Amino acid sequence: MSTQFNLNENKSDFTSQGKVKVTDLLNRLNEEKKVEKKRNLALGVAAVSAVAVFGIILTI
Repeated sequence: MSTQFNLNENKSDFTSQGKVKVTDLLNRLNEEKKVEKKRNLALGVAAVSAVAVFGIILTI
């Protein structure tokens, strides 16, 4: 999920000499981790909700 790259998004990562700023890469990595955690949490909540609803339907 987090392996998608948007090359037009952050052109400021490259200096005029073609070097990459490590701090920018670390910031981007941390942001991607946060997004990944939110997605995983949402998926987990959806799965637990589906099991709960299915269990309620079975008990009726």
